[in-house]
Amino acid sequence: MAAEKEMDRVDREILRLIAVDASLSLAEISDKVGLTPTPCWKRIRRMEQAGIILRRVAVIDPEKVGLGVSVFVCVETADHSAEWLARFAEVVTGMPEIVDSWRMSGDVDYVLHVVVADIAAYDGFYRRLIGAVPLRNVTSRFAMERMKAAPLPI
Repeated sequence: MAAEKEMDRVDREILRLIAVDASLSLAEISDKVGLTPTPCWKRIRRMEQAGIILRRVAVIDPEKVGLGVSVFVCVETADHSAEWLARFAEVVTGMPEIVDSWRMSGDVDYVLHVVVADIAAYDGFYRRLIGAVPLRNVTSRFAMERMKAAPLPI
């Protein structure tokens, strides 16, 4: 990737800092990486424009907002057509309970990370999912404990 080759040690340090705490001020970031604010801002802006920095977000405790149940949903389909994929992508995009979605290789076609308040809410989600698009098999795995949540190892 061309953008990756253009990144130097300072760019990577900036990324490490904002991945841990995106609320750091420009002055704090520039001080930590040994730059003045203007060149630091230019680096951040360049990485935003290049699509390296996609967005800056707050990490929210799901328990404290009533969304304490995480489910990893494995989806298998018999249909791999472009039409089916477009419809499935539309369904996934339209379901706010799905916070992450991955197309996989191997015996499972897709893995969805679903966050809901409780089992009843998951049941409602599940019924909407299977009613929205034809699926061969859906397997749900309920998370018992989140052991790690970390930024990218830049």
